[in-house]
Amino acid sequence: MPEVSPHGAKMAVMFAVGAAILAAVDAVIVRALNGAVHPFVIGFFRAFFGAVILLPWVALRPSVLRSSHPLRQHAARAGFKLLAMVAFFAAFSWGPLADVTAIAFTSPIFLLLGAVLALGEKPGPAMIGAVALGFLGAMLIIGPSGAGFSLAILLALTGAVLQSAIQLILKSMSKGDTTSTLVVWNLLLTVPIALVFALPFWTMPGAREMGLLALQGVVGTVCMMTHAFSLAPATIVAPVDFLRLPLVALGGFALFGEHIALTTLCGGGLIGCAALIAARSGKATSG
Repeated sequence: MPEVSPHGAKMAVMFAVGAAILAAVDAVIVRALNGAVHPFVIGFFRAFFGAVILLPWVALRPSVLRSSHPLRQHAARAGFKLLAMVAFFAAFSWGPLADVTAIAFTSPIFLLLGAVLALGEKPGPAMIGAVALGFLGAMLIIGPSGAGFSLAILLALTGAVLQSAIQLILKSMSKGDTTSTLVVWNLLLTVPIALVFALPFWTMPGAREMGLLALQGVVGTVCMMTHAFSLAPATIVAPVDFLRLPLVALGGFALFGEHIALTTLCGGGLIGCAALIAARSGKATSG
């Protein structure tokens, strides 16, 4: 990757800070829904409202829809993205916000493992150390003195694994398409896919819930664009992303009376170090 100018690095950090804040707001909104809306229905409305925001921009720039990849490849990525989102939505609904967020940061660790298994990359000492450190951090959070291996933690781990699979798909797709094209196709295709998954669980949200879902659609779309345009090496952007953990913990404490455990702080710190090692190894990419 070419060297980034000081101005470029500063802009990337600002984008990453914005993305971290918006991601924390997203998690708090899901918890505020208080289980009144099924996670698949949340996924549909988030994509729907996001597409509504994006469509005028697409109409002004129809060239953004030109892609070098077949529609089925975009659809596969959108499907994985939806399942990852729904897993995290369910985890945020049912588990401590800080614990789920900390577990979500294991995604770069699974990405390293995926690169070895799917791409045949040989693990070096740094890669092995990152995986071991990330595993230790996760075990600290879900161990006997931590939150325990609850359904929420299992869903957060599932979301992290799916997120790493998305990154592997994105790694090949980004060689042929612009960031804008990938973001637009992902969001537009998520709407019909999410509707199919949501129909069996469909209940029409009330006015309060619909307001929160609309807000989440705006936040989610801006967050996706902001994160996607953090154009800098992962070693610059990745550390900033960990702002999410204290921000989510603060939101959980202020709005829902959640207290962050010492094991979560320590485990989150270890996972953070592991993810930074993964970033320095050049494998942890954003998208």
